[in-house]
Amino acid sequence: MKPSLHHVSRPTEAELAILQVLWEHGACTVRDVHEILHERDGTGYTTALKQLQIMHDKGLVERDESQRAHVYRAVVSKERTQKRFLADMVRRLFDGSPSRLVLQALGDHKASREELREIRTLLNRLDKDADR
Repeated sequence: MKPSLHHVSRPTEAELAILQVLWEHGACTVRDVHEILHERDGTGYTTALKQLQIMHDKGLVERDESQRAHVYRAVVSKERTQKRFLADMVRRLFDGSPSRLVLQALGDHKASREELREIRTLLNRLDKDADR
């Protein structure tokens, strides 16, 4: 029985690499995933196959078995996964304070002008919402 979306287990580092492939390329066969990951980090075919089977059992991917080569697609969205990991990181590393995370991130990394504009726009929107 597949877990519900609310109870999908947290992806490991290796599973995140596969999810990244599926998010970037859409539905893929094991061979597709293997070729992309092999280029990036030398992952073998059987490793990709086993990992996708485990991810299917965990409810992270769906498998279309209607064709000879099974096609996998991500069940969890990139945005939802990012939010889940970020919320966990804020809670565990920044005492539940999102602003501490932002200050740390911006203090240690150079943001592009475009990123700074996006951040200002977000801050302005949050500031307006706080006045309501």
